[in-house]
Amino acid sequence: MSSSGRRRRNTDVADVTNATETVVADGAPTTESGTSLVTEPGQATPVLEPGKVPTVVVDDVHIVYKIHGAGSGKGSATGALSRLVSRKTSPTIREVHAVKGVTFVAYKGEAVGLIGSNGSGKSTILRAIAGLLPPEKGCVYTQGQPSLLGVNAAMMNDLTGEKNVVLGCLAMGMPYAEVRERYEGIVDFSGINERGDFISLPMRTYSSGMAARLRFSIAAAKSHDVLLIDEALATGDARFQRRSEDRIRELREEAGTVFLVSHNNTAIRDTCERTIWLESGIIRMDGPTEEVVDAYEEYMGKKK
Repeated sequence: MSSSGRRRRNTDVADVTNATETVVADGAPTTESGTSLVTEPGQATPVLEPGKVPTVVVDDVHIVYKIHGAGSGKGSATGALSRLVSRKTSPTIREVHAVKGVTFVAYKGEAVGLIGSNGSGKSTILRAIAGLLPPEKGCVYTQGQPSLLGVNAAMMNDLTGEKNVVLGCLAMGMPYAEVRERYEGIVDFSGINERGDFISLPMRTYSSGMAARLRFSIAAAKSHDVLLIDEALATGDARFQRRSEDRIRELREEAGTVFLVSHNNTAIRDTCERTIWLESGIIRMDGPTEEVVDAYEEYMGKKK
């Protein structure tokens, strides 16, 4: 199992997760069985469930963004050089504590939804799992290589959709022969050519929805140990969303783990059996999707 974070070490999952009881906050939401689902930052310990294979362990993760020059315009290049030479920090650095002591374990075959209001840390924790964002504190352990699929996933705008399909599949480690074998299926799944030969046009001519559908189709063509989906299902029509949800179920059956970030609660309900609710950078609730989404909707209703 690989790890990302400040404390890097070759440690088996069993060594970083033990059977101690998770400390929970007083007055937290509970499941029907009465088990509290909210954990306080820095107090929770990952707990392994017997008979399940863990694929992702997030252990007391804190993510802090440093915003340089906040409130002071662009700043001075001379001043920046002076600070580099003197090794002094900028007096105008602002820190944003985006994720605060998040802890959970995800398992093989699970589809986990991540919900919460804007700025709650959902996309940030996905990027940490993918290894793109180092934690300020804590560790992320993963079994295999996580693949992040988001609406902003990089593609080459000056190349055609066809060449992006080939390059995307090769980047995921597919042999060229397999890419050619799966090519037609990827294009058909995306629906790019339903209204013309768009796959032969440069990506810059695509709408944001077309590009997002093609990105998902490329990522979904391969089985992943851990697939991270950030709002990719928010684009496309209802038919494409149904196809996407069906494909996610297939990926789960192929022994992968899927994380889905979405503001579409219907997609979360249809796709995920477990949901984690993040609010202000902490886990407010983690449990069965129906219970968590119901509590989230009630919470958001009270804020209106």
